[in-house]
Amino acid sequence: MTILSVFIAATALLFYPAALEAKTINLNYSIFFPATHGQAEAGIAWAKEIENRTSGKVQITVFPGGTLTKANQCYDGVVNGISDIGMSVFAYTRGRFPVMEATDLPLGYPGGIVATRVVNEFYRQLQPRELNDVKVLYLHAHGPGLLHTKKPVRTLQDLQKMKIRSTGLSAKVVEALGGVPVAMPQGGTYEALQKGVVEGTFGPIEVLKGWRQAEVIKYTTDCYGVGYTTCMFVVMNMDKWNSLPIDIRKIFEEVSAEWIDMHGKAWNDLDAEGRDYTLSLGNEIIPLPGQQHELWRKAVRSVIDGYIDETEKKDLNGRKYVDLLFDLIEKYSAR
Repeated sequence: MTILSVFIAATALLFYPAALEAKTINLNYSIFFPATHGQAEAGIAWAKEIENRTSGKVQITVFPGGTLTKANQCYDGVVNGISDIGMSVFAYTRGRFPVMEATDLPLGYPGGIVATRVVNEFYRQLQPRELNDVKVLYLHAHGPGLLHTKKPVRTLQDLQKMKIRSTGLSAKVVEALGGVPVAMPQGGTYEALQKGVVEGTFGPIEVLKGWRQAEVIKYTTDCYGVGYTTCMFVVMNMDKWNSLPIDIRKIFEEVSAEWIDMHGKAWNDLDAEGRDYTLSLGNEIIPLPGQQHELWRKAVRSVIDGYIDETEKKDLNGRKYVDLLFDLIEKYSAR
């Protein structure tokens, strides 16, 4: 072998790994929020930041509005490799995530940043096995779920027998308050309200602008005393995650950690926009007097106790989960 051929062979061995690393990693990302929603925008910004910090080695194609996988199919879509990354809601597959369901209980979340920080630390401390089939990148959660209706609800009695759109554990909240829960994702709520299929909906006040629901309701009952949240996930297919180079994984984890507060702040900002928007349309926000708040809190306590009982039957420590969440809400509310 000549000196030249030895040099060429050595050079090839030296640069071949670099050539492999330079190969672009193409990923797709399914988001159930419509493209114009602030949370879709936050997800798209996260994808762009991954691309920037990897110097283009990772390219992420985002499919908002459930165009790749529908909201209730998003998680399985990630598990089965239909999408590489997915953002949706645990509550859309009720019963599948019994530990994470605790985060959706009516525990009195004061806002989106607190709720988002709480659900992420809750997951980090418990690492529930129910999420072992994906790589959890981060979670986020909205501000307090409130009641939005076509006719005014000023007391608990006004809510009796009303058909209210809800999802996951919020359906049990509606039931405990005397309403009739009607399960459906956010995407179908506008039309259901418009056509009178439901008379109201439970959700953060951001839905009034983000999902345009202020156009088809007239009243919001500020029932912050039963402020529940809805925990949302951003997860990656486990095989895809394991195939990423270690340096790329580190970038994903760094950006995801930063985006926790990005989403939390976005939720707070969107709540403020939703409040302003519904008032601009002439809709009314109804404050509950203290006595009514206590009545509503007592009514939904059965939901919390029921969750504890159900999880204990499954050999899960529901009381521990609830106590941890109350502690975390207090911790992050004080900051």
